[in-house]
Amino acid sequence: MGKFKIPVIPSTTQKAIRFPNDIIEKVEDEIRGKDCTFSAFVIEAVRQALKDLED
Repeated sequence: MGKFKIPVIPSTTQKAIRFPNDIIEKVEDEIRGKDCTFSAFVIEAVRQALKDLED
């Protein structure tokens, strides 16, 4: 088993963006009942999109 490391939380900046209502509804449907926030979902989606653009 590996050694425990205290995680480092990256610094964040608050950004206000507008989403179309249908996108909000679809994201909320996907995360309903899961241990995930709207922000966490969007951040992961953007990370994946940026990775895809690199390829």
